[in-house]
Amino acid sequence: MDGELNGDPDLFISGVAKIEEAKPGEITFIANPKYVKYLETTKASAVLVGKDHPSLSLPHIRLDDPYVGFLTLLNKFFPPGRPKFSGVHSTAVLSAAVKLDENVTIGPLVYIGDHVVIGKNSILYPGCVILSGVKIGNNCTLYPNVTVREGCQIGDRVIIHNGTVIGSDGFGFAPRGDIYVKIPQMGVVQIEDDVEIGANCTIDRATIGATILKKGCKIDNLVQIAHNVVIDENTVIAAQSGISGSTKIGKNVTIAGQVGIVGHVTIGDKAVLAAKSGVSKDVPANEVWFGYPAHPIMKQKKIEASLRNLPELVKKIHILEKIIMTWEEKMKELSHKDD
Repeated sequence: MDGELNGDPDLFISGVAKIEEAKPGEITFIANPKYVKYLETTKASAVLVGKDHPSLSLPHIRLDDPYVGFLTLLNKFFPPGRPKFSGVHSTAVLSAAVKLDENVTIGPLVYIGDHVVIGKNSILYPGCVILSGVKIGNNCTLYPNVTVREGCQIGDRVIIHNGTVIGSDGFGFAPRGDIYVKIPQMGVVQIEDDVEIGANCTIDRATIGATILKKGCKIDNLVQIAHNVVIDENTVIAAQSGISGSTKIGKNVTIAGQVGIVGHVTIGDKAVLAAKSGVSKDVPANEVWFGYPAHPIMKQKKIEASLRNLPELVKKIHILEKIIMTWEEKMKELSHKDD
């Protein structure tokens, strides 16, 4: 952590905490201006602040990004733990020709199918199911009850949380009269390096080809990603969002919670889709869209403002209708007199 220390370099710090809850001996941080008010009452012994923060008497460290600095301290005080079991647990079931690299940990009641390859230092927690032909890279962590289905590929340093399913069949059915016939889902899912996927997500295999999550993507809990979707690098998707089939999502896109995206559209690089938006067409790069259906945010704000004024507008229309009806009656009376 590269910062500028202001205060006693021998100050003992025993832990980290939020600024409003910190106790003596703990260090905290200020990254959001609305928390500055707590500097007057915090019991923290030190604080991380931005480099342009006003002077303060409390011992502090000035950083380019105090939030990132705080995350660094969290990792120091609470390093990622390893499970209490090691090696391959006696209750795990490994099929033929499984290849495990050095220091792989396989927990209780894990099932691994034929010809699976797992890279060094990777951990599979209890109850994981890895079906045939799967490749898992180095330093991956799959938490309890993760399922990775046939032929899917996972890169290095990937984290997948409890209950997520990688490679479930895509939702493909062809109508035949009054019934639907299943379309075979013959593709795979490819997850590149440094991806993290939350709990209870479903990422469907492609019909043919691959559903792809590229390097650095971060997926929250309860997200559905359909068949043949491609998500480019460093995109983040918040909880309860759903992405329909064959959609293409660019780099560094932000998709907030409960967003729904129809199939076969393209979301441009660095676009932002605000919470609960319903996206029905392509979104250009670098734009913020919002609403249901989604529009560029400034247009949507005008629509929302108009809707808020709708009751008053309806009253005015009724008044105008009465005025028009009155004038029409007068015009009829005048025309009758002329006759």
